[in-house]
Amino acid sequence: MDRNLAMEVVRVTEMAAIASARLMGRGNKNESDQAAVDAMRRAFDSLNIDGTVVIGEGERDEAPMLYIGEKVGRRAEGDPGVDIALDPLEGTNLCAYGRPGSISVVAMSSRGGLLNAPDTYMEKLAVGPRARGAIDLRKSPTENLRAVAEKMKVYVEDLTVVVLDRERHQDLIKEVRAAGARIRLIEDGDVAGAIATCFEGTGVDVLMGIGGAPEGVISAAAIRATGGDMQGRLVPRNQGEIDRAKKMGITDMSKIYTAEELAHGEVMFAATGVTSGDFLKGVRFFGGGCETHSVVMRSKTSTVRFIQSLHKFDKKPGYAAI
Repeated sequence: MDRNLAMEVVRVTEMAAIASARLMGRGNKNESDQAAVDAMRRAFDSLNIDGTVVIGEGERDEAPMLYIGEKVGRRAEGDPGVDIALDPLEGTNLCAYGRPGSISVVAMSSRGGLLNAPDTYMEKLAVGPRARGAIDLRKSPTENLRAVAEKMKVYVEDLTVVVLDRERHQDLIKEVRAAGARIRLIEDGDVAGAIATCFEGTGVDVLMGIGGAPEGVISAAAIRATGGDMQGRLVPRNQGEIDRAKKMGITDMSKIYTAEELAHGEVMFAATGVTSGDFLKGVRFFGGGCETHSVVMRSKTSTVRFIQSLHKFDKKPGYAAI
């Protein structure tokens, strides 16, 4: 995968973001998500890759496109073979109700680089580069917060922890508060929450809690590219999810995965803001066009590029039709 491909992938997330942003605030999350899926699928057709979706919208019988196992890209002779993890609209409710933090994301690796995570839950712990090496899922939240604070040379009271606002996190929230750290509760979008730990200006230091396993793999790709740290452990909800994980080659449900195990080798990550969040602005429409804000990262060079793009619909008819 060359560096030019990283820039091409941004066009994929831009188109998905623009399509879903058209429907922001209309209260229909399924419609917003479908618009993003349709636009992203079309955009993939322009990429010079032989791509396979390993984390997508679900199994083939559940999703008509961008399903797990689907082939995307031009797939011409000589095109690089890549595995793809994607979420055309991460934070569907956030977009549907005009709330901050929804993004369109794509992670890409060479063949076999991304864990084929089953559609189940994953316990996650993520930090930025300053706290790399300080986290351990085998330890309690309090112990982890103290270790992170020590590594960052701050007080626990200075830390801000992002947690999904879910009933299952009541005990976690109580412990984090008792330890003295601050909490930012989010409604959806723990990929954005995990990535935010890697950027100083967001004010986010740690991500804790249980979210989707596929989103954990996508987060790991970005965290690897920025030099952050992450651990994840699958939390199946029933025997059916355990059986599905085994079918995908995962036999040890108690295994703690590092970021490098979730997304190893050379990886790329791209995201475009749909609604404004901690590190990306949302799509802004104006007469005859729109403005997008994106980020693209490569683990090979640890390069992080923020891209502000102006799209003129008379020059890009396909964008105007989104």
